[in-house]
Amino acid sequence: MHCVYCKGSHEHTSCPLFLRAMSAVAKVKPKAEYVAESPAPFIGHYGYPHVNVGMLTVPEKKNTRVYDDPTSWVRQKFAIPDVVGLRRSLVNARAISHITSSSRQVERVQDIALARRPVDVEVTLKKAPAPALTFNQAAAPFGPQGAVSKAILMSNPSTHTKVDKVVSDSDRPAASSMQYLSRAGFDEHYLSRILSVGVLGVKANRKLVPTRWSITATDDTLAKPLLEEIKTFSTTECQVCIGKYMGNYYFFIFSPLPFSYELFEVYVPGCKNDCLQYSTDYESHFGRKGYAKQCAGGYYSVRLALAQYFHKIRRQASVFVLRMITDEYTTPLGVWVTREAARQALSNKPVVFSTSTLAQEFVQNIVRKKFGVQIESLFKRSKLLGTPQSRLSQWT
Repeated sequence: MHCVYCKGSHEHTSCPLFLRAMSAVAKVKPKAEYVAESPAPFIGHYGYPHVNVGMLTVPEKKNTRVYDDPTSWVRQKFAIPDVVGLRRSLVNARAISHITSSSRQVERVQDIALARRPVDVEVTLKKAPAPALTFNQAAAPFGPQGAVSKAILMSNPSTHTKVDKVVSDSDRPAASSMQYLSRAGFDEHYLSRILSVGVLGVKANRKLVPTRWSITATDDTLAKPLLEEIKTFSTTECQVCIGKYMGNYYFFIFSPLPFSYELFEVYVPGCKNDCLQYSTDYESHFGRKGYAKQCAGGYYSVRLALAQYFHKIRRQASVFVLRMITDEYTTPLGVWVTREAARQALSNKPVVFSTSTLAQEFVQNIVRKKFGVQIESLFKRSKLLGTPQSRLSQWT
């Protein structure tokens, strides 16, 4: 089994990244009763369809939007300790609800999710929670958790008119609503938030969606219509884009062929004696039917960044993506990191090659010199690079 944090072949409880992050938890001791701002909801997945419905709260703080704003973290060039310092202060005040419930707790988190800015709340927990740093496979970590005894919204949440429009439209599919709001300038983080609290879609189908699922569903939903349009564009040259973010290094190899996509994620500290620890998933020009189980949410977050890039430059390509996860990535922070790392790599000037072979050798040489890792065998296992690629004309 691959660790969900570092892709190594061990359980996450023995993962060096996980253990290092846990040792950095501040000894924050939240009270059982406090006044706070809540910048976001959190919907758990354990026990589904009965799940923990939580409001992430920051006791005794104001202007807490930055506590749940990856776009701001990127813009302000936050380092890993900056993000962890914010997130470990978030207390998850939660209660168990069925995914189709309309309980008071569900109504509160819906208001918080939809709001333009953090909402003032007064919280009473059943007991003071113990200090903790809680990790999720797709979302950013947060701090202690406690069962809610009582919670009162102390301010009236304000919602954008375009959001009100899709929420009140009980006949509009969730995918259509999300794509409409995306075109209107709402980012994927906000969209996954409102998808998770069950306020989008046809009325009869509305339900809570665990946060880790809603993030991946949002990336997938936003990418699909872009990819359909991209497949009508001309192909790019053979080129390589390289970039890094928070200890994650990305290499994109574009081949001048119809769109297809393959991702390899390699955990560098686990590569001993040329034994590679990696995860991989792939889709042909015709897409994929099943979930990308190995790379999970990271697969969809990178694909969204790639789709947005191709849509912007009005081109398509067959794309091999290599992610090198180094020990610089000291704390797993969620798939927003992989999305932003991909975006940063794609924003850099590409290196153009006359052949795919030269592009591959270029990437192999950089990886060998920088990380001391031989990845030639990995390239041979690639569905896109390891065998001659079929032209789309063969299938039409």
